[in-house]
Amino acid sequence: MNIKIVAFLLLFATSFRASVLSRKASGLSSAPACGLSFEGEVSEGQSFSHPGPGQLDFLLENIPSGWIIRVLPRDLPRSAYDFAGLATPPYDSPNPILISTDFAFRAQDAIGWNPRRFQYFDSAEKMRQAVADYNLIKASGAKPTAEQSAAMARLIALSAAASPAIFTILDAHLIGGTGDQFVMAAAVASHFSTTAHVVEQPSGPHSSPLGKITWMRFRLEFPAVDTGSHRSCIKAP
Repeated sequence: MNIKIVAFLLLFATSFRASVLSRKASGLSSAPACGLSFEGEVSEGQSFSHPGPGQLDFLLENIPSGWIIRVLPRDLPRSAYDFAGLATPPYDSPNPILISTDFAFRAQDAIGWNPRRFQYFDSAEKMRQAVADYNLIKASGAKPTAEQSAAMARLIALSAAASPAIFTILDAHLIGGTGDQFVMAAAVASHFSTTAHVVEQPSGPHSSPLGKITWMRFRLEFPAVDTGSHRSCIKAP
């Protein structure tokens, strides 16, 4: 990723946080008292799926380094982007939808980032606009154009207004990493000692700087469930 894109996305993340804080202060981020909630578990190499709010599905997708949270449209073909990935900046960096040892996070750091709050788009129309704006922002060039700046402003607004969700790790088994803690992990991974967990010994003769998560039990909450024309309470199937 070139320097222009990195700087642009860092600016995006800063602006996004400011927008969310503004909405919280004004009370615009308040959610209904009830919503969709369910629990599940996964072992290393497995994925987990469950019906989500409205016409969306939740997927905890297995990746080589752990898992990534996806929110996918139930009746549409899967595309390069999902409804949570673009709604939850920062992109291409440590992110609450990644429960993994990516970006030099050790297994204990990934578990210690708990709970994790993310957003998702509740309609295909919002998703289409987000994809168009994101692709425009990533377009190559020496410096951001006025059109790209406008796209970033739209994407900030879309993401800040997206529906909230909470992923909480209830219990985990892991092989701890032996490396030093990365500075970005130290900023978010503060609840390892208060999260139920079992530290396993590696089966081979050598330890790993990052370690790995071998099993995890979790709870997923969608506090605000959008059915399209209005918000209502939806019971889990």
